Amino acid sequence: MKSNGPILIIDDDQKLRDLVAEYLGEYDFPTATLPSGMKAVETIRSLNPSVIVLDVMMPGKDGLEVLRDIRVEFATPVIMLTAKGEDTDRIVGLELGADDYMAKPFNPRELLARIKAVLRRVEACEERRAEITAIHAGGLVLNLARQVLEIDGGEVELAPTEFRLLKALMGHADRALSRDELMDMAWDKDFAAYDRSIDVHVSKLRSLLKPYPAHAKRIRTVWGTGYMFVGE
Repeated sequence: MKSNGPILIIDDDQKLRDLVAEYLGEYDFPTATLPSGMKAVETIRSLNPSVIVLDVMMPGKDGLEVLRDIRVEFATPVIMLTAKGEDTDRIVGLELGADDYMAKPFNPRELLARIKAVLRRVEACEERRAEITAIHAGGLVLNLARQVLEIDGGEVELAPTEFRLLKALMGHADRALSRDELMDMAWDKDFAAYDRSIDVHVSKLRSLLKPYPAHAKRIRTVWGTGYMFVGE
């Protein structure tokens, strides 16, 4: 299970902070603590915690105010600690973006289980994002986040139009796509594209692939229809 940073515990109860930090340390979870939320944002910037354990009832700035501040800048998972029976705090906390909550007093073992569950959810979300930030077809990788084509260990930069067109072709590998379908996928609906403009951009893509013999014929002309990206 990945944990990119420490577990940040924000609570005005020193005994609780020490207890939780010691318990999590026994399970190889590094921790950092704060006695209030006054420096929470600055601390998150510097430490990049993997999970924040945040008490609601604190003097000065309470946990809900701190959560508002956190959510302006960070998506870090937050587990709220609330007084037993304070349903309002739990509801407001969830509405403000808390990921989970626990009522005090609590068993540190349950907190550990909640932390692990949150980290599993985060890791699963990252894996899903990774899956949709790249298209793999025919031994090529189209990096959607950076809009480059990864090929034979190198990268080929793409103009915006060629990128959108290749995204449509690779996203439907081994399927013939008509020029109309490609225009719908690669151009905004308000953009007046002509059939033959597709041909020009396909020609540019073929020129980019030509230096790579194994991939030079990935884009095939389907006579009477349009084009197809040939996968493995």
